Amino acid sequence: MAVNVVTAVCLAASLAAQAIPAGVLPAPAGSAHRDFVAVSRTDPTIISDIRYATSHNFVGRRIDGYREPLCILTEQAATALGKAQRAVRKQGYSLKVYDCYRPQRAVNDFVKWAGDPGDQRMKREFYPKVNKEVLFEEGYIAEKSGHSRGSTLDLTLVKLPPKPQPAYRPGQPLVPCTASVRKRFPDNTIDMGTGYDCFDPLAHTLDPRITGVPLANRLLLKRAMTAAGFTNYELEWWHYTLAGEPFPDRYFDFPVAGSSL
Repeated sequence: MAVNVVTAVCLAASLAAQAIPAGVLPAPAGSAHRDFVAVSRTDPTIISDIRYATSHNFVGRRIDGYREPLCILTEQAATALGKAQRAVRKQGYSLKVYDCYRPQRAVNDFVKWAGDPGDQRMKREFYPKVNKEVLFEEGYIAEKSGHSRGSTLDLTLVKLPPKPQPAYRPGQPLVPCTASVRKRFPDNTIDMGTGYDCFDPLAHTLDPRITGVPLANRLLLKRAMTAAGFTNYELEWWHYTLAGEPFPDRYFDFPVAGSSL
């Protein structure tokens, strides 16, 4: 049953009022700098498109905590990602990361946004068929994220050499993330069947309606990431977590910035 608007607003307001979700103790800024690295330093061949540091995301603005467009990961996850990159480059592709470490304050920002039913500026692209009021219930947004543990990331594949990608212009006409690749935002990635951060069952990695080239592309990414030690989240083709991650119970809250490392 869908959560009504009043309930959703009250829930989100209650969660957002908590600087730290129940039972979670994010590390203070700078406390984990020896355990985290910027992927641009460990493997500069990996392409970066950190959406939450821009306005091209499901909220429509830069997200709290993203001071720079950096992919930050634990050293173990970054090393494994480099292994996956070497594998796909041999096949003529490059990994492209959309999001990596995500501070708890960014997760709180998502929760606060979810509690405002009037802010639906990006609905047409990112959740065209889903009511905003059920984003918690459907599992698209939660008060805690594996990204905050530092070994989870969102990524895709780009054919080499990469094609230029037009910059997103705030206010430009939006196209549903479920539309055909020719109509969607002109991301320079290979066709994965939906756009990134698409709140729709079509984004499930093995949704039976995804066949042909898009399915083959999803499986190509999955094979490379699995061989490197990552596990896919079955409801999002782009979402992977390092198996045996070093901080399975810690949620960090230092900002995404070079000065944090």
